[in-house]
Amino acid sequence: MFSEGQWWFAGFFVVAFVILMIFSYRGDKKLHKKQYKGSLKILLGFVLFVVFLFALKILLKN
Repeated sequence: MFSEGQWWFAGFFVVAFVILMIFSYRGDKKLHKKQYKGSLKILLGFVLFVVFLFALKILLKN
């Protein structure tokens, strides 16, 4: 399937990618707080809506 070298490369790539993403988002943290203010409420509303739809589906099925 995959050679040992390919597994090592994949592991190093994932670690390097995660480290790079952490540094990148850490630098933009202040900007994200300003531009995405209130987005958590929208996400919560969307999740509650999906839960409501599933509950409605279960109730109407019986």
